[in-house]
Amino acid sequence: MTAPAHHGRAAEPPSRRADRFRRWTFWPMLRKEFIQMRRDRLTLGMMIGIPAIQLALFGFAIRTEVRHLPTLVLDEARSRESRELVATLVNSTFFDVTDHVHSREEIAARIGRGEAAAAVVIPYDFTRDLKRGRGAEAQVIVDAADPLSSSSAIQGAMLAGLSWRPSDARRGRPAVDFRVRPWYNPMLSSSTYIVPGIIGVLLSLTMVIITAMAVVRERERGTLEQLIVTPIDRTSLMLGKIVPFLLVGYVQVTVIILLGKLLFDVPLRGQLPLLYLLTFPFIVASLGIGLFFSTLVRTQAQAMQAGFMFILPNILLSGFMFPRAAMPEAAQWLGLALPLTYYLEVLRGILLRGVGAGALWPELAALCTFAVLIVTLSVRRFHKTLD
Repeated sequence: MTAPAHHGRAAEPPSRRADRFRRWTFWPMLRKEFIQMRRDRLTLGMMIGIPAIQLALFGFAIRTEVRHLPTLVLDEARSRESRELVATLVNSTFFDVTDHVHSREEIAARIGRGEAAAAVVIPYDFTRDLKRGRGAEAQVIVDAADPLSSSSAIQGAMLAGLSWRPSDARRGRPAVDFRVRPWYNPMLSSSTYIVPGIIGVLLSLTMVIITAMAVVRERERGTLEQLIVTPIDRTSLMLGKIVPFLLVGYVQVTVIILLGKLLFDVPLRGQLPLLYLLTFPFIVASLGIGLFFSTLVRTQAQAMQAGFMFILPNILLSGFMFPRAAMPEAAQWLGLALPLTYYLEVLRGILLRGVGAGALWPELAALCTFAVLIVTLSVRRFHKTLD
């Protein structure tokens, strides 16, 4: 005789009930994580405050339309018409005349030093050609190492040449034919401008973030206790953290220069030993910034966040991606507080323009000042204690 069939739902096995119970216990874990997040106010502040601050900063600071380029004028004609032409260029807002020069050699020297981004050359026969009823020629020299700035200069010259016309010019033809001559990057290649800057960006990225985590990692792993009981003073300890990464930085510079030459045909017009020499204070300054961050935070996650908090303004405000001349004045002042701003001038000055040490001493002085101040501050802040 068969057993009667059981109608209704079968009883749940004990193992399944235990699994379902464990599945719902994530709620206490979730509550615990929120409590921990609330206690870690530094991390919470970075997560919320940094995006808001950077959005406001970069939204106002980043501009791609370049105006008011510092411009030199070589007026060989010295006539009323030539002065009117210069005034038209200034009124276009693309050019700001910073000085009048007396020779083409002076133009080459001052553009090479980065004192000007463009130059206008008005030849001796400019006024004579105008009075003979034919279009006159003038030359605009632009520093094409920065494609965005040079494109703005070319655009401004073309617009000025089309808009300015003396009263005795023939109708239907431009009074001035601007012959634009781009220097250092005739093809306006973006890679020629970007690749040298990548050296500085990658050095900042790796040196700051890696060294920011160096002391923090040892504190989390407990190895900092072993350093505390040693007779090493804090200066030797910090220098010991810097020197290995200094060598790594030089390896990075060498690799990027070689690949830039092989893959993108980036010119190497200057002295490579001079570049390596001027790279030293920049690497030391970047390492000092990373070590300074490591004295402010307690965890590797905080060190990573602090590093990126510095890296993003360092990239966007230094002139790596966007010309500093297009930024508001306040953003340009902020950029002067970044070591990368000066190192980019060193890189592009040596690699693209072929300038020497005499033209780069202001950048060298700024980088050395950054290196000494930041490393000194990091050493003073570092205490051989666990708290």
